[in-house]
Amino acid sequence: MLNNYKMNSILTGLLAFVIFVTTMQPVQAMHIMEGFLPPGSCIFWGILCVPFLARGITKINLLLARHPQAITFLAMAGAFTFVLSALKLPSLTGSSSHMTGLGFAVILFGPSVAGVLSVIVLLFQAILLAHGGLTTLGANTFSMGVAGTVTAFLVYYLLQKINSPKSVAIFFAAFFGDLATYVTTSFQLAFAHPSEVGGVTASFIKYAGIFAITQIPLAVVEGILTVVLFNIITDYARDIINPCGEHYS
Repeated sequence: MLNNYKMNSILTGLLAFVIFVTTMQPVQAMHIMEGFLPPGSCIFWGILCVPFLARGITKINLLLARHPQAITFLAMAGAFTFVLSALKLPSLTGSSSHMTGLGFAVILFGPSVAGVLSVIVLLFQAILLAHGGLTTLGANTFSMGVAGTVTAFLVYYLLQKINSPKSVAIFFAAFFGDLATYVTTSFQLAFAHPSEVGGVTASFIKYAGIFAITQIPLAVVEGILTVVLFNIITDYARDIINPCGEHYS
């Protein structure tokens, strides 16, 4: 089992990094910012998230009932998501480019649990850091906590099925989960603000093209960091951790 001192050291380091990030970064860069989507879009994306999050809450309750020690890893996954998604680069008006950090949670617990962690992180960021917004919480949750997590899970699952090295599967799960988040965000922005010439399609191409300049390098970095963190944790907790939530299902 994971040594408590080493676990506390890792969590303390993550907390220190969060404090550093949130005090040094400007707060005007956001996910999709408050008020940037029309009310209908906010409601639509929020409703789409509900069944997925309900499943995630059910799985978390079962997980903690069977394995109370998993709370430590849930907290660590949430902290990792908070840190990486707080490292942001200004991009389009009303949004930003940043990593998501959800690949780690997806590999440990599956996509629906990671989705619940994402909405918690997004809520705290909206309230404490003005990063995102309350009215756009549903849209941000769908892009990051549904589209991103499901993509990461499918990529990891398929690569494991063809016997790819675990590090390769982890890297590409985080990489494509990150990119899926911003493809979805680009569509959400395009749908809410279609171009006068070319409509939603033209607007999507414009948003996705601009995002790609910063998001592809960030996705590479996220993949590498996820592999490193996963390897560190599994070195100390092989008897607890099992990829994709199989141990906690």
